[in-house]
Amino acid sequence: MSRLDVVVPVYNEEKDLPTRIPQLWGFLREHLLCPWTIVIADNGSTDGSLEIARNISRRYAGVTYVHITQKGRGRALKQVWLESSADVMSYMDVDLSTDLEALPRLVAAIEQEGYDIAIGSRLAKGARVVRSPKREFTSRMYNLLIGTLFPGVQFKDAQCGFKAVSRRAAQALLPLVRNTNWFFDSELLLLAHRKGYRIKEIPVAWKEDPDTRVKVLRTAWEDIKGLLRMRFRRL
Repeated sequence: MSRLDVVVPVYNEEKDLPTRIPQLWGFLREHLLCPWTIVIADNGSTDGSLEIARNISRRYAGVTYVHITQKGRGRALKQVWLESSADVMSYMDVDLSTDLEALPRLVAAIEQEGYDIAIGSRLAKGARVVRSPKREFTSRMYNLLIGTLFPGVQFKDAQCGFKAVSRRAAQALLPLVRNTNWFFDSELLLLAHRKGYRIKEIPVAWKEDPDTRVKVLRTAWEDIKGLLRMRFRRL
């Protein structure tokens, strides 16, 4: 039976950590039969997130934490995934905006169906999404740009914070990923597409967190610049 690592990158999340990690822990205990570990990946927090992560790891079996001194979601995921010995590695945002009921389907896509990467999608048929018009428009335009710049790409939502990858694909692709922040997701998927890895997109239920730390327009602009660099990058 495959072993799963669920990585939760955090930066100054002392508000969500005490409630969301126990919620995730309870879901995994009830719904997943495979052995699993929750890894809280603190990347450069300046609030009490690290101490909270330590305390949670003492209270809940199967929860551990990693402290990374530099900020960056992509940096945290790359380090933790490369150091992992799990067969399947996943990650999700700490606010749990994506309904956890989709997680077993992500794992099954890799473990049982032979996909290399499985991603949650807010734009695939069957997805149920609640978010602001600005965020909806920005997301659709960004993913339309991906389809324009990279013909043949099949996935519709590159940036949903809900993904899983096989150990084989992670070990091959992560050394090629350069971005250390939000563009990490898109870069990983585009590298996988170019290298011929199989990607499964799974529609999810997703609800925007009104307290989100994501600066939508600034993040979108940085991601667009990343796409343009990626378009002309030689592998």
